[in-house]
Amino acid sequence: MKKAVYAGSFDPITNGHLWMVEQGAQLFDELVVAIGENPDKKYSFSLEDRLSVLRESVQTMEKVCVDSFQNEFLVNYARSVGAQYILRGVRDVRDYEFERGMRHINDDLQPDITTVFLMPPREIAEVSSSLVKGLIGPEGWRDVIKQYVPVPVYEMILARHEQD
Repeated sequence: MKKAVYAGSFDPITNGHLWMVEQGAQLFDELVVAIGENPDKKYSFSLEDRLSVLRESVQTMEKVCVDSFQNEFLVNYARSVGAQYILRGVRDVRDYEFERGMRHINDDLQPDITTVFLMPPREIAEVSSSLVKGLIGPEGWRDVIKQYVPVPVYEMILARHEQD
């Protein structure tokens, strides 16, 4: 059984992340989508909110489960859940350079776990959580971000900004 972990902060999850999950569900028998929590990092959305919208966004994907981990190397987390693979996205040269280095470190820590890289299609390659958060605020932002995030995320963002 081929099991993989696809991890990120997902602050918030985007359609680019969702594309990666869909591809991972096709490639592997089981895919764990895990939110990695770094206690030193500031997040825009709580872990509970991110887990909730992530679960809602992938609820129709039978081979996908959602989890979280904290203060642990991704490769060690992958080992702890019985995964043989780590799934990572590479959008551009900067991602490639970073991911290449991490792949080698992961190999030093857990040589039996293989990192698999996917490159998203052009129309979503530039979409990131930071980009989405940066679009919120100016007039018309609601229509703009709608195309970049799954419906549960869009609804969460709208609810949050109606309270402001």
